[in-house]
Amino acid sequence: MGNALGPQLQNSAPEKLAVGRNATAEKLLDAASELMIARSSIEISLSDIAQKSGSNAALVKYHFGNKDGLLLALLARDAATEVANLEYLLAQPLPPTAKLKLHISGIIRAYHRFPYMNRLIHYLLHESTAEAADEVSKFFVAPLLEFHRRLIEEGIAKGEFRVVDPVLFYTSLIGACDHLFFGRHAMSRAIGVGPVTDEVCRQYIAHMEALICGGILKRANGA
Repeated sequence: MGNALGPQLQNSAPEKLAVGRNATAEKLLDAASELMIARSSIEISLSDIAQKSGSNAALVKYHFGNKDGLLLALLARDAATEVANLEYLLAQPLPPTAKLKLHISGIIRAYHRFPYMNRLIHYLLHESTAEAADEVSKFFVAPLLEFHRRLIEEGIAKGEFRVVDPVLFYTSLIGACDHLFFGRHAMSRAIGVGPVTDEVCRQYIAHMEALICGGILKRANGA
């Protein structure tokens, strides 16, 4: 499935995000990822990252400009495989409904694999710079919206899906996946909900498949 952004994104992503390239930069990204997973937070310092990676904090500025540049590069790296998988999935000789279920599962598992991803997206879109927000929109939001548009068109053309607005579909699916992780802390405080375990992830995948397919699929009588 590859680890690169799709061809249509490689030209739009800035070279500073294409870090795969330098062992020290990768060590810094790995250290940031591990720290955020361990702490369940994106609140990490340059000194934390440097200590974890065994590097000097000045190297963050050298490779990424600043901490936000590192966070943007990390999100781009983590999202790259998921974005590449979208094209791979569309090309498979499967019914649109099967592709939809695989996509639902893949999105939820990606959030589970990178539990800081949703917080990084929120931060870079709303609390960082306009340039960072533009880049996140290019390499994460736009490819997902385009994938949903094409998958829905395919499902409608093959008589499996009813007519659905892809923007509303994106909002429903990504919003629901995002809230499982982003809103989990509030639910934990309110009613004692536990962390997102592998079992919770499996249950949520089954729930979202039933919920979304129940809304988008045409009924047997074509209604």
